[in-house]
Amino acid sequence: MTYTIALLRGDGIGPEIVDAACRVLETIGERYDHTFVFKPYLMGGCAIDATGVPLPQETVDGCLAADSVLLGAVGGPKWDSLPGHQRPEKGLLGIRSAMGLYTNIRPARLYPSLAAESPLRADIAAKGIDLVMFRELIGGIYFGKRGRSEDGLTAYDTEEYSVYEIERIAHAAFKAARLRRKKVTSIDKANVLESSRLWRATVAKVAEEYPDVTLENMLVDNAAMQMVKNPSQFDVIVTSNIFGDILSDEASQVTGSIGLLPSASVGDSTRGLYEPIHGSAPDIAGTGKANPIATILSAAMMLRYAFSLETEAKAIEQAVDAVLAEGYRTADILGASTAMPLTCTEMTDRILERIG
Repeated sequence: MTYTIALLRGDGIGPEIVDAACRVLETIGERYDHTFVFKPYLMGGCAIDATGVPLPQETVDGCLAADSVLLGAVGGPKWDSLPGHQRPEKGLLGIRSAMGLYTNIRPARLYPSLAAESPLRADIAAKGIDLVMFRELIGGIYFGKRGRSEDGLTAYDTEEYSVYEIERIAHAAFKAARLRRKKVTSIDKANVLESSRLWRATVAKVAEEYPDVTLENMLVDNAAMQMVKNPSQFDVIVTSNIFGDILSDEASQVTGSIGLLPSASVGDSTRGLYEPIHGSAPDIAGTGKANPIATILSAAMMLRYAFSLETEAKAIEQAVDAVLAEGYRTADILGASTAMPLTCTEMTDRILERIG
């Protein structure tokens, strides 16, 4: 079977980690008789430098024509002085919108071999962390009306959601919960925000269609506390764009490193966009210090969600588990170990060796 994958290497460490994931996919193709055709396109700061815009139309067309999309990371200090609508991150928001990717799936799991790297107390970490966050991706404050007053002294960004937008992300979360521990925690700020009150009421209505799944509502400030106090209580989390953005980064830290967490952005079709949740880390670009695991696991999610290749996805995930269990580490997860950290290429090599 042949699959076409659009590559958005992006900026900073993006090219290094995307190339690592492509090596893994090529190995999967050899072992399981698949062909992956990679087609690179520009997005982010590199696109600004080459074309003057963060998301060229050629990139949009290429992503829509592909079977799926693999993204590294975008942005960096080089482009921080640009106006908001011209920054690299605008390209990321634009491609999500153009592809209709309203659901961002972010799993967070504490590997037993990395329990000591979690900043949580040992007794809390020992309970385990295995949650998945469903973040609404193309609505809310990031896509709402925004602007500044003529005198430049006032600025505003609008948080806005429709029932339809909330329903579709809620259904995705409840369907996932049925395949896990059958619990959904909906996170909002319903004690203050009208948009959150609509969110809570709509999620409750959707929950009636899933009587086998328990629904819990939690305010976002309490959720932030619970993430460090008792993260094992969470199974499936569903929340808005901005709350999901913040809480998923918190989840990455309690599990040891943001360099470990993948994500899948999907819509109504099988085509999706797969990327690590971390940024472009321009300070370590080209040094070999980048951790490729989050991007490699994002490729595994692509195999599962876009191509229905469950066996192949598990092969990658089990290879990562094995490498970590054997004590191999990149610099970001080295912790108190005195061992020499692996480079991005070396970690990828170890994973490739263990793909069955």
